[in-house]
Amino acid sequence: MSTGASEGEVALIVGGGPGVSSSCAKRFSREGMRVAVAARTPDKPALMELEKEHGIQRFPCDAANAESVAALFGAVEEKLGAPHLVVHNIDGRFAEIFRKDITEAEPAHVAKVFENSAFSAFLVGQQAARCMLERPMPEDGHRGTILYTNASAALKGFPRSAAFAMACHAKKGLAQSMARELGPQGIHVAQIPIDAAIGNPQADGTRAHWVGGATEDDNMADPVHIAETYLQLHRQHRSTWAFEIALRPWKERW
Repeated sequence: MSTGASEGEVALIVGGGPGVSSSCAKRFSREGMRVAVAARTPDKPALMELEKEHGIQRFPCDAANAESVAALFGAVEEKLGAPHLVVHNIDGRFAEIFRKDITEAEPAHVAKVFENSAFSAFLVGQQAARCMLERPMPEDGHRGTILYTNASAALKGFPRSAAFAMACHAKKGLAQSMARELGPQGIHVAQIPIDAAIGNPQADGTRAHWVGGATEDDNMADPVHIAETYLQLHRQHRSTWAFEIALRPWKERW
């Protein structure tokens, strides 16, 4: 871990898709890790490709359900071993809540965003901590790493985005509390606000964002390089563990 040795480690990514999750899975696998990706729909084409081309293990999980998350960690531990690196990569938004005025947002939809994002982050973090705390303290003092993908809304609340900002701030607070509690016990907890549109790979080889269109001149965050940052966080020495690294392209206005 902090020594840079990843051979034989287990990585679990909760929330699977063609962008950050896929890039992390590939990057961790190249480091010699045994990698699992969990999603409500594990037979997505992107995840099927990860299994076929990179040997990534797929698992079903509703990350907002406590029993489902507990079952996921049990299944991963049984099949691959207890995870050394856990990434929570779930946005939590859905079409019905996107860009809603505060006066228009349905309370049930707001609660669902919180459940999908911050509450699922709690459930995943709780199970990850339990697994890692069972591991004897190694010589380097690093039992494992828990990483939370976050968004611009963790840093600044935008108009017509109250539900998402609330959830992102809650996730940050969760991560901060966990870092202070678990750091002295050998578990590195960090959150990564991606303060940018993410240019996900397209079928024609280009990168694009579903709202922002095609990337141009590295104006969007590249999932490949996001994954590199996640790996670097996992390898950090405990004397310099970072809690928060905000990622944004060189042209992003902030």
